[in-house]
Amino acid sequence: MELIYRFENYLKETLAIDSKSKILLAVSGGKDSMLMSSLFLQLGYDCVIAHCNFMLRGEASELDEELVLGFAKKHGVPCFVKRFDTTVYAENCGISIQMAARDLRYAWFEELRIREDADWIAIGQHRDDHIETMLLNLTRGTGLQGLQGILPKRGHVIRPLLFLAANEIAEVASNKNIIYRDDQSNFSTKYARNKIRLEIIPKFRELAPNFDEIATENISHFQETYQLLQSFIEPIRSTIFFEENGLIRIDRLLLNKHIDHTALLFELFKPYGFSKQVLEDLQKSWGGESGRLFQSLNFELLLDRNNLWLRPLDVHHEDSFWTLVENSDTFEFGNKHFEQRIDTDVGLKIMNGSAQIDYDKLIFPLVLRFWKEGDYFFPLGMSGRKKLSDFFIQNKVNLYEKKNVPILINGNGDIIWVVNYRLDNRYRITESTKKVFTLVCK
Repeated sequence: MELIYRFENYLKETLAIDSKSKILLAVSGGKDSMLMSSLFLQLGYDCVIAHCNFMLRGEASELDEELVLGFAKKHGVPCFVKRFDTTVYAENCGISIQMAARDLRYAWFEELRIREDADWIAIGQHRDDHIETMLLNLTRGTGLQGLQGILPKRGHVIRPLLFLAANEIAEVASNKNIIYRDDQSNFSTKYARNKIRLEIIPKFRELAPNFDEIATENISHFQETYQLLQSFIEPIRSTIFFEENGLIRIDRLLLNKHIDHTALLFELFKPYGFSKQVLEDLQKSWGGESGRLFQSLNFELLLDRNNLWLRPLDVHHEDSFWTLVENSDTFEFGNKHFEQRIDTDVGLKIMNGSAQIDYDKLIFPLVLRFWKEGDYFFPLGMSGRKKLSDFFIQNKVNLYEKKNVPILINGNGDIIWVVNYRLDNRYRITESTKKVFTLVCK
């Protein structure tokens, strides 16, 4: 069957892409993405082209950009080019150049997809990339999930050439006189992926001439097995993990019956990137004191009395603040909605999530911020001064909750209100109060 029909069939049958979809083509200038773009245009899809210039290869990077711009102009397709200072980004983030380039391009592709109202981002990866990814993940210890290789469709990203081998693409590109440029860094074995492509896979092919077909079939089995596993894991996770106020609460009592099953525990926490070693530390700490913290690359887990609390790292910066002026109305801070008003009705009104404050004692602007070590106030209904840290312990407020409690500060530095917990006794309304400042937190 001619390639164009195989390509069209893969779009419809495997990827379920409608012929009226708008496609953002990620085009590097290599043979894979140039062939993919030609096929989409031949089928009459509405397309835009995106090209990343990572400024890593000097003149070669400029020539790649020039080639893509020329191709887009020839076919009358809108083309967008983004230049990245990839080296600086990698150094600032402490990651490899390859990982930096990946992060930068996918973030920009999604931004551009939304801006251009495209339905899909098409990436020109092929079957050989698929196999290489599986083998590379095998060396990284990513488990069954990593052995799935490259998924044909994930979110808004599609890989419409996964059914094609690299040698087929090279042959078609030659026969159709498709102009492209080779990235010379693809031939350097200093990169792990290239080493697998140029040295490891050829050895497998010596052992089994049909290695590519065998590997592809095994990857398919891995994908099916992983999907089957998730069909068991998801119902368990949904009965134990609960979203609450931007955090995920994990019921310790419900998790207790699974805590000794390391493999199951690993799968339950897999979406949050916790390693097996970290989860084994959690198991060892299970019967100990609360307050232990466990971290993955992007998440933090708190072992509390009755629950585990899971949150993304850097939910908010501890130095975040909001300035309140007298004529403010409504605003947002710390994932909470606030409303404020001033009135002369000095009658005490008990309402959840609100504080009534003696207006004449306020020094504007007021400030909302989060708890800091050393904070203290004079809690309403209690005698004397108390450290906020002690107040939180007495009220069984865990570490995560404590870090997310907004604190209302007067212009003189006094704490006025520990939001949704306790008003400071010095700022309560009294018989001599003439005006009331009311702040409501929802």
